[in-house]
Amino acid sequence: MNTTDHTTRRSSSGVGTYLLHRAMPHLPPWLGAAGVGIVGSGAHLMWAESAAAGVGLTLSAVALTGATWWAGRETSAQRRLHSAITVAAGSAWVTGAALAGPLSGILPDTYLMGGAVLALSWNVRMALRSASDAAPAPTESADKSLLEKVGLAKAKIGKTEVEPNRVTASLALEGGTQTNDDVARALVRIASALDLPQSAVRYQPDPDSARRGNLVIVPRDMLGEAQEWEGPSTPGGSIMDPLIIGQYDDGSPLMVWLPGDPDAHRNASHFLIAGGTGSGKGDAALNLMTEILSRRDVVMWLSDPKAFQDFRPLLPAYDWAVEGGPGTEAMVEALQHVIPARTGWLGKHSYRQWTPAAAEKQTTPAHSCRPDRAPCGCEGMPYMVAWMEEAANTLRALGDDAFTGIAQEARSAGVSLIVSLQRPSYDQMSTSTRASLPSVIALGCDPRDEGFSLPESVIDQGAHPGAWGNRRPGYCYIVSSGIAPERYASPGRTQQFTGKSVSLMETLAEWAVRNGATADPITAGAAKAVVGRAYTGRTPTTETEQQPLMQEQDDDIVTGSQLDPEDAAMDPESDLPPAKQGDDTPLFGQDTGHKPTPEEARELFARALDQFETAGQMVVGPKDFMDWCDANGYSRPWVSARLRDAAMEGRLEPTTQTGRWRIVPALTPA
Repeated sequence: MNTTDHTTRRSSSGVGTYLLHRAMPHLPPWLGAAGVGIVGSGAHLMWAESAAAGVGLTLSAVALTGATWWAGRETSAQRRLHSAITVAAGSAWVTGAALAGPLSGILPDTYLMGGAVLALSWNVRMALRSASDAAPAPTESADKSLLEKVGLAKAKIGKTEVEPNRVTASLALEGGTQTNDDVARALVRIASALDLPQSAVRYQPDPDSARRGNLVIVPRDMLGEAQEWEGPSTPGGSIMDPLIIGQYDDGSPLMVWLPGDPDAHRNASHFLIAGGTGSGKGDAALNLMTEILSRRDVVMWLSDPKAFQDFRPLLPAYDWAVEGGPGTEAMVEALQHVIPARTGWLGKHSYRQWTPAAAEKQTTPAHSCRPDRAPCGCEGMPYMVAWMEEAANTLRALGDDAFTGIAQEARSAGVSLIVSLQRPSYDQMSTSTRASLPSVIALGCDPRDEGFSLPESVIDQGAHPGAWGNRRPGYCYIVSSGIAPERYASPGRTQQFTGKSVSLMETLAEWAVRNGATADPITAGAAKAVVGRAYTGRTPTTETEQQPLMQEQDDDIVTGSQLDPEDAAMDPESDLPPAKQGDDTPLFGQDTGHKPTPEEARELFARALDQFETAGQMVVGPKDFMDWCDANGYSRPWVSARLRDAAMEGRLEPTTQTGRWRIVPALTPA
């Protein structure tokens, strides 16, 4: 019996201790309410008849409430407001009780009901806070834990914007100990902590602060499924309109611009397209090229040492296309003369830079080249794009600074230079040329080559094309005028070209032949003056125009009307007459096998230059005469001497490459 009583008392004591322990955290609000009643009653005994005490108590209540509001500035808005209301209610009751008495009027009821409500509200708040502590950590705590893991424990996350497939959070680092560079180094750890690819996390530093910026997270890769090319975005539009070549990882269009726009504060752009083997560089080029060729006010020159392997369906649309070698040399020489000619025309017509109005016939006084400012009626000048595909071959042949002058001067002439190669390292391209190509489409590459493609600041923001290599064809970063800098580190993907795209490209080429721009007289004239027949140009023709012309030529050949008068009676179907004595007499009258005299050799050399010009090869050197030397028994030094003589006579001009000469087109008789 005694043992049972002892056990019962011990159990009751344990329950009481547990309940007291659980109730103690909730007692302070009730003790505070009791204290308010005691203070109010005591104040009534001291200052019941004092008007001055009433004024002092009122001012004290206001001051205490204000101090509570000020002290709560570091807490949450809800806690700050709750505290201020509690202090204001308690101090107001104390003032009323001190002046009128705690049992006067409604003061007793206000005390009993209001005090209990306020005390219970604090109990409820404490209970909810305890429940949240037991529940999973809130977002802010999770963010704090994430930053602690990556070494940014003292950083603070501010305003967060949540968009479809994109989260942007402002980040403030601890002043004096952390900088934006610390975040750039931590990006790969943040991606690891979130179990995301490295390209899904990037940081946009605030240009006005060294410790503030925006952390951007794109949780889902929307580029995983390739988007097939279905045609140009704006057929028949202006080259001033954006060129859409794919989409970003958040689904927005991937756009670039070539001409400058003073209203949009955008400069004209030259582009470098860089990517390793298998990175999708060919598709990226086709995306950009089809967009350009579908516009009404632009012409394009193309150099492709791969014999138009990717671009053959578009071949009719180019104003001039060459396969590399001497043809590319001639194109580079022509560009160096075309650019100042175009700049001069734009200046005479009061264009500070190319605009779509420059491509139209000049019919306004504001853009007249006449001294009296009357409309001049000059033909317009379309925008021009010079595309150098697989430029590494050209750079090896012409030197690593072959495009330097062109890149530095072309933008003011309404010309964009596009250079495409796999590895834009400084041993292939001069630093001056690379600096003149600030716009870049950077596809997957070797991690060691990232610095050749993208600016260091963009890599610090989280752009890493080396992470793709050749495993994600078409993935790219674009840095260019007209694109917001915060977009530079956002990956995009170009559209994919398949076998089904060929017929659509051929249709586009036919449209360009009929409706696209042709070279203006200034551009065409400057090119022909430098390279003669090597510049082919393009004129819009239709099939209906071509067929009668071809039929007429065939008829002429049959009737012999195109032959010289003395040959008009010849029958083109008859056999050639047998050889007669003397037909094998040498051209210059010497015996067969006799070496030509110096005068005759120079005449032969001049004829060889004419043959090169007729064939359209306008840049030559000693190596181009190897077969001629073997046939005529002359050495390479002799040819080099003849080349120098021809240069002194004005038939040749030296190029930027040592040992290479440009043929000056011969004057055509009137």
